[in-house]
Amino acid sequence: YILTTKISDVPTAENAYLYRLDGTKRAVSVTIKSFASGLSGKLQSGDIVSIIVADYKGTGETIIPPELQYVEIITVTADSGYDANTREASEDKKELPSTVTFLVTTEQSKVLAGLELDSRIHLSLVYRGAAENAARFIEAQDALIAELYTEPEKTEENMESEAADPDESQESEAPVSDEF
Repeated sequence: YILTTKISDVPTAENAYLYRLDGTKRAVSVTIKSFASGLSGKLQSGDIVSIIVADYKGTGETIIPPELQYVEIITVTADSGYDANTREASEDKKELPSTVTFLVTTEQSKVLAGLELDSRIHLSLVYRGAAENAARFIEAQDALIAELYTEPEKTEENMESEAADPDESQESEAPVSDEF
């Protein structure tokens, strides 16, 4: 028998962080490829990190992509599949993290997926502490993403000229340079 007294609206402790996803942000995981790249196993849920990319797109440069300056960690997972930073402390041997799951926008998730395949990712701790203060970092990051991914507004004059000759307006947008 299923009794209403045995059913709860509150999620279990395991994976409870996934229940706060409301469609505005996504959860995406990346692999921690070395002990050092994951801050030596010290990362925790709620931490704000910057994602440093070594050999960005094969250029040899090490950068922090603008989309990934401030990213919130929602969990750190060990090889066993258990959350590494929430597992009971009574274990004899602490498991080292193998993946980190972030709370990100669609744009950030696309960048992270590409970096997971093509680059070496390192995490740099920016902030650990009160959620109110962490929210300031995320708000600043969201504002930057909105700025980066918002298309400039078209004026009536621009739309008329594009409608008159769409091929000509596309050609004029491409920069031309004699210097190489």
